[in-house]
Amino acid sequence: MTTDGLDLRFAAACAVARESGVLARKRFLERPRSQRPDFKGPQDFLTATDAEVEELIRTRLSGLFPQDSFFGEEGGGSFERDVWVVDPIDGTANFARGIPHFAISIAFVRDGRVEIGVVYDVMHSELYTAQRGRGATLNGEPIRVSGLADMKQATVEAGWSSRLPPEPYIAVVDKLKAGGANVRRAGSGTLGIAYVADGRTDAYCELHINSWDVLAGLLLVEEAGGWANDFLANDGLRKGNPVLVCTPELADALTQATGIAR
Repeated sequence: MTTDGLDLRFAAACAVARESGVLARKRFLERPRSQRPDFKGPQDFLTATDAEVEELIRTRLSGLFPQDSFFGEEGGGSFERDVWVVDPIDGTANFARGIPHFAISIAFVRDGRVEIGVVYDVMHSELYTAQRGRGATLNGEPIRVSGLADMKQATVEAGWSSRLPPEPYIAVVDKLKAGGANVRRAGSGTLGIAYVADGRTDAYCELHINSWDVLAGLLLVEEAGGWANDFLANDGLRKGNPVLVCTPELADALTQATGIAR
């Protein structure tokens, strides 16, 4: 399929995100509130819905584009020249605890460059989309980063994962607070990055995160006029990396505060 196939893939990604969102929403609403969540490890939540939603996305996209490879958080896969990289539910801890802040992330990567990014905030019916060179939208309306330049007015989301010890995360939060930023954490890196693209927050940082959590959001931020570090450097696609996205005006201050290189 030629480069023109990106338009077809973009339309498919949007449709599949909405369809899989219907399933995720149904499972969230029918989940017994007394049910204890399952864990893959310390503070690493797992639900059957993750695998169910991923299988739906995999089936749809593989049926439409059998020549593309697929990599999902739950089922793995392979990274070929054309690959779909998917997180079926980012914010699983929120989902498992009955907190309606989680999202589906679908990215299409060609030759090591993200060409399509779709993030669906399931419980708020908010579809963030980006196609390289065509801008970013929320439910079809263009979005832009906030443009904020003053750390003392900025809101920064600082993500954390159990893959790293808590001390570096605490040090980053201390530096951000010392610089005057309002620091928050809402439990979904995918949505945290999308919120930067939409100007709801001014930056998102995390000292290690996996590619399926961020690729769609990174394109959203770039197409919304924001700045992002080179996440795909040093095989970030397979191994993950630190991530920092923000308004361009805050990039210098935030790289110093977080230690995340440009």
